[in-house]
Amino acid sequence: DVAVLFYQNFDTALPSSDQMTLDLTTKNISACTQLKTPEIVSSTSLSEAQRCMSLYFALCTKKHTLLRQVFTIYKSSPESVKQAIDGHMPILIRTMGASPSLLEIISDPPDGSENLLIQVLHILTDGTVPPAELISTVKKLYESKIKNVEILFPILSFLSNEEVLRVFPQVVNLPQEKFQAALTRLLQGSTPSGPLLTPAEVLIAIHGIDPEKDGIPLKKVTDACNSCFEKKQIFTQQVIAAVLNHLVEQIPLPLLFMRTVLQAIGAFPALVNFIMEILARLVNKQIWKNPKLWVGFLKCAQLTQPHSFSVLLQLPQAQLEGALKKIGALKAPLAAHASQPNLKATLPRSILVVLGIASDPEGESQPQPSGQLEAGDAGNSEKENTSDKGKESPAGS
Repeated sequence: DVAVLFYQNFDTALPSSDQMTLDLTTKNISACTQLKTPEIVSSTSLSEAQRCMSLYFALCTKKHTLLRQVFTIYKSSPESVKQAIDGHMPILIRTMGASPSLLEIISDPPDGSENLLIQVLHILTDGTVPPAELISTVKKLYESKIKNVEILFPILSFLSNEEVLRVFPQVVNLPQEKFQAALTRLLQGSTPSGPLLTPAEVLIAIHGIDPEKDGIPLKKVTDACNSCFEKKQIFTQQVIAAVLNHLVEQIPLPLLFMRTVLQAIGAFPALVNFIMEILARLVNKQIWKNPKLWVGFLKCAQLTQPHSFSVLLQLPQAQLEGALKKIGALKAPLAAHASQPNLKATLPRSILVVLGIASDPEGESQPQPSGQLEAGDAGNSEKENTSDKGKESPAGS
């Protein structure tokens, strides 16, 4: 019986008149909490619940430890009682402040009271700088008992950059609506200290999430990226360029790197020349050794043609040949581009062969069955090799 629980946790410190009031109040609360939860709460039941709770909340202002029982009954209470509690909480908590008794409840809240606890924390931190004791109590609660990152939201503006980044993967793992709210809070921060994370730091942190290691579904990470690109006034062209410039130097490259490159060119077409610089750097990093990123590289090259032709012509022979097999539509326009006299003269013969604008040197593509060349053929082959020397270069991979 809830009334009995309230009574057992109440000592004789109150005057006798208040003791009598408590007896009556707990009986009323007991009656309220035993109401069956209806699908639609009537105004009468809500009014009754408010009447039952108001007297007890008045006593809580004198005896702060009584508030624990409200936390205890919250989860199992009918909706009408929850609404009554929620309505009374702001005035009560502002009156109590972060008292030792309330901090004790926050440090070890009853099971099932998370929603009420988060509400209380928002009230305590709304429009004011919370005391250090409250901040440390909430952080210890998150680290030791309640692994729900929403517990930290009320004090998010008062965490260090390192602390925010440490819990950021769990923020990304929230339902989309809650992630959006958290993202706004992170980017706005508090008035004195400014943003908790810059837009660039947010995107870099998203790419730093390892779905397997951090236990975050890949879709949650991609959805977080999408949310950033939707906020073009915050995640501007300059921000995106700075992020890509940072990420391309990471070893290994982030899993979603090429996906973000494709998003960038779609959202900001003016970045095309910058993206070509990124692709060229990826060639130097032998991007083809990462199959997943290699697929994204080729998609980007196809999307950005003819700008990407100069980058494709930097690929080694084997990789260019493989790329043209995967995306056959690239071969004809790339060959036409490479056929320009001033450009053709600078390209290795092996690349021209792949593009079909030069033939294989005789003797390299037609091995003799006997393993030896006829004398006349050997002489001709030697002359051709001599004349072609300097035009060919090794096709490293």
